[in-house]
Amino acid sequence: MTDVEIVEVGPRDGLQNEPRLIPTPHKTALVDALAVAGFRRIEAASFVSPRRVPQMEDGAAVLAAIRRPERTGFVALVPNLRGYEAAHAARVDEIAVFTAASEGFAKANLNCTIAESLDRLAPVVRAAHGDGLPVRGYVSVVTDCPFDGPTAPSAVGRVAAALRDMGCDEISLGETLGRGTPERVEAMLRAVLEELSPDRLAGHFHDTGGRALDNVEVALQHGLRIFDASIAGLGGCPFAPGAAGNVATEALHDRLVALGYHTGLDPVALARAATFARSLREP
Repeated sequence: MTDVEIVEVGPRDGLQNEPRLIPTPHKTALVDALAVAGFRRIEAASFVSPRRVPQMEDGAAVLAAIRRPERTGFVALVPNLRGYEAAHAARVDEIAVFTAASEGFAKANLNCTIAESLDRLAPVVRAAHGDGLPVRGYVSVVTDCPFDGPTAPSAVGRVAAALRDMGCDEISLGETLGRGTPERVEAMLRAVLEELSPDRLAGHFHDTGGRALDNVEVALQHGLRIFDASIAGLGGCPFAPGAAGNVATEALHDRLVALGYHTGLDPVALARAATFARSLREP
């Protein structure tokens, strides 16, 4: 049976878009519940500006309070060297850096051009590798941009190649708006796979349009074996209008199992974590 890894991003990419501030102990409890389910990696925090993403201001406190089972690595998203230094001090196991495949999204989300964002990330990747930490790079809006419209597959390939050349160990392809169809996802993947092998790639699909699991199947057909998901479908990007709807981890797990893949996750613990995650949305 072929293994497929689900990278749980709910505590970061899920909760960051919640309008009500979630108390730190509740975030910690969510991460701990997810770790019990058996994830190899959980994206537990981000160290971005609290002015721009106030929900993530307590990342260091969350990482200080969680249990740390040996089998689980904890990932944090960082935008720059200052964020990296804070994440490293918080004892993360892996960092994630991020850019976009469209200029409109880069300007709205990063306040710079794509080229400028890559220049900003290069010293972060060097610092992480110097400290022995792996780095995953996110590419947002790989099929559609809320500002520029459809994203050219070749643009995604160029940005993914730039992250590879910078030293990113893994690149997650973010279908940020949830508008992508299997046909357009396939075209995008063909362009990216001209630059990188599938074992260096992860799929990150939103389910806003109800096509996330179909898009996962396309990625599986092209050899990808790592997918990001958010427990109970929490979240989206606060800087991408209409981007709510990360694919739910439990739905992705069920589809993968039905297709004959092995995730290594405990479905009972996963269901408990999903129930708790849904309670965090209640006023």
